[in-house]
Amino acid sequence: MAGKMKAVVKTEPGYGAKLVEVDIPKIGPSQVLIKVTSTSICGTDLHIYAWDKWAESVIKTPQILGHEVAGEVVEIGAQVSKVKLGDFVSAETHIPCGHCYQCETGKQHVCNTMKILGVHVDGVFADYAVIEAVDIWLNDPAITPEFASVQEPLGNAIDTIYAGNVAGKNVLISGAGPIGLLAVGVAKVFGATKIIVSEPNSYRRDIARKMGADAVVDPTQEDLGYVVKHCTGGIGVDFVAEMSGHPVALNQSLKTICTGGSMAMLGFPADKVSIDLTNDVILKEITLIGITGRKMFKTWHIAKRLLKEKRLDLTPAITHQLPLEDFDQGMALMKSGNCAKIILKP
Repeated sequence: MAGKMKAVVKTEPGYGAKLVEVDIPKIGPSQVLIKVTSTSICGTDLHIYAWDKWAESVIKTPQILGHEVAGEVVEIGAQVSKVKLGDFVSAETHIPCGHCYQCETGKQHVCNTMKILGVHVDGVFADYAVIEAVDIWLNDPAITPEFASVQEPLGNAIDTIYAGNVAGKNVLISGAGPIGLLAVGVAKVFGATKIIVSEPNSYRRDIARKMGADAVVDPTQEDLGYVVKHCTGGIGVDFVAEMSGHPVALNQSLKTICTGGSMAMLGFPADKVSIDLTNDVILKEITLIGITGRKMFKTWHIAKRLLKEKRLDLTPAITHQLPLEDFDQGMALMKSGNCAKIILKP
């Protein structure tokens, strides 16, 4: 397809990004071109926009931002047979090599030479975007474009909560950022009996309640350990979903886990973290689990079912919908913390 399109591009190193006109990208034989109908902002996009140390070390400008998407297939490469023109699709954002040890043993999501859509290749904050065949996900038409575009971060929440086998358990979700808020809803659907959320931002605490939290805590003003003991009859939580990456929050959360419990960690600490392994992990026989994203494509099937059958309502967690042109406003909202998922519409 020939022509021009608008796109949010990191044109050069430094703070910010620009809405520019670029060529509609060409596809290769194992790719598809989609017309973007809905896309959402991730914390990764904010890191790139703000040009922190991580972004500086990874991003090669110019680069189109964005990786959470739903859209319509408008062009298909010669080797692609899994979709047809007009199909409603989303994209897994891991681009695996397909031939390393991890890929060959069913762990494509932790490929040794992984590339990421919108990080190592041009992303989806644009009118059109290129998706690799290996990453195409065929959506059910019953799912709205807004919900469909949030399946990628929803998958992170699903994998984190799934790791805790939470049915019938008391759960602490540490950090109610956008994915933490999605995790509240997932924990509820998966049968957690008591869901406690620790989050300093009052705006997000309110959304956590709407997503199904039984108790919310401001850990900067309240004693998290005391609240957890009170809510669990003195036992502590069976499982923690650590979504914040904050070293203080991680240590506080570890202390709330009952002996024999577990913690899954999705949040990225900015630097090395010191924890009391002897008393908070080893002697309590705590299981620690790292979560890096979604499983290809087990997680997507779970997300699709939850949304198609309306078992999970994401409405409270989608707080803003903006035109693509207003991406700067979206990034400012992300920086302020007074938002959850922000949808951009080309």
